[in-house]
Amino acid sequence: MNHSAFRNSQDTFLSDALAGLIANHPDACWHDVGFIGRTTSLRTEDGDPAVAVISGGGSGHEPMHAGFIGQGMLAAACPGLLFTSPNAVQVSEATQWADQGRGVVHVVKNYTGDVMNFEMAAEIVDAESGIQVASVVTNDDVAVEDSLYTAGRRGVGVTVMVEKIAGAAAEQGRPLDEVAGIAARVNAAGRSMGMALTSCTVPANGKPSFDLPDDEMEIGIGIHGEPGRHREKVAPAAEIAERLVTPILAELTELDSAGADEGVIAMVNGMGATPLMELYLLYGEMEQALEAGIASGDEVTVSGPRGRAELTVAVGQGMGAGWLVDPTVLRELDDSPTTGAVFLRLADDADVDRTVEVFADALRVYRRALDAGTTDGLLVGRPVQPVFR
Repeated sequence: MNHSAFRNSQDTFLSDALAGLIANHPDACWHDVGFIGRTTSLRTEDGDPAVAVISGGGSGHEPMHAGFIGQGMLAAACPGLLFTSPNAVQVSEATQWADQGRGVVHVVKNYTGDVMNFEMAAEIVDAESGIQVASVVTNDDVAVEDSLYTAGRRGVGVTVMVEKIAGAAAEQGRPLDEVAGIAARVNAAGRSMGMALTSCTVPANGKPSFDLPDDEMEIGIGIHGEPGRHREKVAPAAEIAERLVTPILAELTELDSAGADEGVIAMVNGMGATPLMELYLLYGEMEQALEAGIASGDEVTVSGPRGRAELTVAVGQGMGAGWLVDPTVLRELDDSPTTGAVFLRLADDADVDRTVEVFADALRVYRRALDAGTTDGLLVGRPVQPVFR
């Protein structure tokens, strides 16, 4: 056992951690077929059934994806084993559970196992229930064209924006094809890149995934410790910001210029071991680099800033940067309210009242289950390892 980390045992680490995440989430419930879903009803702003948006991937990247479950974001999330894709049964069960009669959008990061298992799940669902499924594969990483786990670019930080904006569109009552179209539009208009000061450490073995000298950094790192573009000596934060801003902006300038004049939505993301204070510092440097037009010579306006840990790499010291070309409609959806535990965003007093009611509904569900003696797996339930097989 690695005594520098919190755990009870290697064998129970994942189930213990997911149980804690669920216990900390007022609108999350474990389902023993292998997914986490909302405890409150999936409805539009007008109270009608909504299109469901679900996602999933290997554990070790928390709070992605389960931390994004809630009103205005995800209906369900499927966690796999550490750095391992969820299986097709998990995804198909989550899809059939989440569907409200209006179809389901799968948001899938571009890793071979994720893509294969989500495709298989969609086929299972079609054969068993005929539910309409639309899949959107994210592939925003500009660092490398192919990786250890992908054919094509990796799906990383912009996936967060896809889930947020698609979930908001679904809550507005938009139909399946429109929600999927908006998700695809976000992916097409977003780019990201990461770097690392240390290797990630997978909790299952407590050892670094690769060797990186103390005075070096890896530019273009993947979220499973995949190699990046190159290594170089550790530089000041402002220079690191420039290393990431330059290739991202170079690609963004090649996108449709119709939305470029309206600025970008910017995100700085920690890799798991980077303190929030350092993320704030890096965000400030990134914003200055963007607004100075450091890469293209053209000033870029930043809106909708975020600087926190939304997609982590187990225990890794580093950061990722993502930008989304920001036409007004996408910004409005990104700014819309959500009760996702990690992404909690309220716009006004009405949203506060509505959120209080959502949480109260979750508590009422739990109390009814407690009275009936049927709380297994609900809110404070403990995920069981066999469902991941």
